[in-house]
Parts: sequence; C-alpha cells; structure tokens
Amino acid sequence: MVMKSGERWHCINAACGCSVLVEMTGEIEGRNPRCACGGALKKVFSPPVFRRMDFLQFPEPELALRHSVEE
Repeated sequence: MVMKSGERWHCINAACGCSVLVEMTGEIEGRNPRCACGGALKKVFSPPVFRRMDFLQFPEPELALRHSVEE
C-alpha cells in the first residue's frame, strides 16, 4: 500500500475516530496500515469529478481523421 504525502487516512474503528495526515511518501507491503488502537486505516474517499465536455480537451484520434479525409 502506497501512502503519499498530503493524503489523509482515517481509522475505521468508530470508537477511535483517529485521523492521520501523511507527511512523507512511503510504502507498506501487504494490508492497509494500522492505527494505534489496532483498527485498519483507510484513505478518505473523494469521488471523481466529471465535467460535461471533458472529452473535447483531447485531440481527435488519428483513425477518425483519416476516415473523414477519405470520404
């Protein structure tokens, strides 16, 4: 599990409620890191942000351009 600098992790134990801010990037092999209480730490979920016309920012695929020129 890679923990990147600036990420916020929280303990899944409701009685604990601990929150951790990662200061240095590091990697832990295996499972999620553990809290001092013994509960697993999980990253705070942030949903992806989609904008209406995001696809227009990318150039037209070359295959589509060739097809329109041949016609």
